[in-house]
Amino acid sequence: MQRLDASNKQTWLVLSHGFNMDGRAASQTITDKIPHLLNHGVEPIVISAITGKKDKVVEHHQVLPAGPVALRFDLRHYLKQRISSRHLYRITMTLASLLLLPFFLIEKLLFPIETHWSWAITAYFTGARIIKARKPALIYSTGGAYSAHLAGYWLARRFGLPWIAEIHDPIILDTQPKNTRVRFSTWLEGIICKHADVVWWFTEEALARARARHPELGERGHCLLPGSNPPEFVRAPYRRGKHLVIGHFGSLAETRNLEIFLLALRRVLEKNPQWAEHIRLHLYGGGIDPVSARALKDFPYPSMVEQFGRIETDPNTGESGRSQVIKRMNAVDCLLLLHGTIPVCEEYIPSKMYEYLWTQRPLLALVWNNPQMERMLRELGHWAVKSDDADSVASALEALHTRWMRDDLADSGAPSPYTSEAMTRQIIELANASLQRGALRARC
Repeated sequence: MQRLDASNKQTWLVLSHGFNMDGRAASQTITDKIPHLLNHGVEPIVISAITGKKDKVVEHHQVLPAGPVALRFDLRHYLKQRISSRHLYRITMTLASLLLLPFFLIEKLLFPIETHWSWAITAYFTGARIIKARKPALIYSTGGAYSAHLAGYWLARRFGLPWIAEIHDPIILDTQPKNTRVRFSTWLEGIICKHADVVWWFTEEALARARARHPELGERGHCLLPGSNPPEFVRAPYRRGKHLVIGHFGSLAETRNLEIFLLALRRVLEKNPQWAEHIRLHLYGGGIDPVSARALKDFPYPSMVEQFGRIETDPNTGESGRSQVIKRMNAVDCLLLLHGTIPVCEEYIPSKMYEYLWTQRPLLALVWNNPQMERMLRELGHWAVKSDDADSVASALEALHTRWMRDDLADSGAPSPYTSEAMTRQIIELANASLQRGALRARC
């Protein structure tokens, strides 16, 4: 079996529900790899939902889900991108929701499992047609939606193709109550661990726990760090401004909120009230969750917080929201990374961390029970403090302000060691090894 290189091209069938969704972590993880796969002689054929943009470089098939629950979800994102009038969008979605309602309720009653599970059905039939016509070397399923792995399993079993699977977030947690949704996820994780030729998780702890639940996984399981691509613009050197700007980029949620950070900031200001004139918190991303909203309402210095919302593609320049956001990341004095305070954090590293690291700006990360994440940040000179310890966060803020006052927050000058290219090379090596094992078994 020849190894992959630019002169020995292979076709891979890639299953990714959220492919080419601007700003979505599940999308970036796979879309960032596409140029590197092409450079290493892999020709990806992608099957995705309709929620992202049609790719102009690789063959890209966008399919609707088979069930009304996922269909409503996908239509919401699809129409939001294409209807500029908020009023018209709401009318259209209301009509669509009313038409789907009876079928929606039936599916919720009969199949109370992962929202996008039915996308696996249409992805399977589309994939089967592509496999018959194009004869790909292997199937590559990637999250976040678990339906990609379900379709990957069905296709691998039907056509006898090698199957490699990339698990973004843990599919199950040992602490979850056992209901229909969890039983489905448990079954699916078992299927992946038993049948995938290669499967990898994004943290050491997630791999260790999956292997403990499924010893049959053995050496087919791996931990690969996804990283991200470097920014595609010339970085301007950092210059200290009149405010110490702390930037948070990304979504907030009740389980990943601003409460502890604002409590810590409040304690700092109680000791040093004059610092309220120096510090600014800039928030970029989706809406504010209820916990953060209450914390912001109770925060006694509202002028210190500025909300910029979600940055979308600029219609005048065509610049993507992601590109604009990365430029703003590079301009702040410090980047705030919120990890959360729930059990999944022990097996999860936010993809935003890898984007942050490329900025070469200081990071203040509130981390929950994740030694691997803490180690990675501290080795690169960043602050990693317990996400439920307001005193530790306050101490880090005081140290940050001290460094800002003496103009000691220059760019690190060190590019991130965690790159999409490095991960892609690892994936290709693992895929090659799997294909070689398959060829040996076929000859025996």
